[in-house]
Amino acid sequence: MSTSELVLVRPTKAMEQEITEYKEEHFGAGDMQVHGSGGLAYFDSFDEWLKHIEAISEVNPETGVRTSTFFSGRVSDGKLIGCIKIHHSLTEQLRKGGHIAYGIRPSERGKGYGTKQLALCLDFARSIGLKQVIISCDKSNTASAATAKSCGGKLTDEFREGGVMKQHYRVDLK
Repeated sequence: MSTSELVLVRPTKAMEQEITEYKEEHFGAGDMQVHGSGGLAYFDSFDEWLKHIEAISEVNPETGVRTSTFFSGRVSDGKLIGCIKIHHSLTEQLRKGGHIAYGIRPSERGKGYGTKQLALCLDFARSIGLKQVIISCDKSNTASAATAKSCGGKLTDEFREGGVMKQHYRVDLK
């Protein structure tokens, strides 16, 4: 599988049904969050979530940081495979969560899409001038850690947050 099998797309109103189905698949699988989506799980209204995503793509008023949110779509059929967001910079508060958060829809996990999606996001990170990024994940989330490692992530820190062991992976961008 090459990264050309996936493309990153910014969410739009025209994608409402597909994004709603994506969200529902996560909930149906028992997920409590939709990782990388900029809070999709916490919005009852698609329009309000989209408004939020568009606002933080300029500058998040709460953090002062610009955040880009994408879905990865499979080129062959257009299916939304995953979601990924990237903070263009980090505040001290955001440092624990890192630059990039991502997730893959439950029915597409274990097929290598996470690595392809992250590789595309790292290309975007380079295009906005980032020299390195930090990816944070729960220590128990071995799939997320493997994805970070497969894209050059090096374990740099382990810490406890809210009773959960977390890890930071740093990816140096060249």
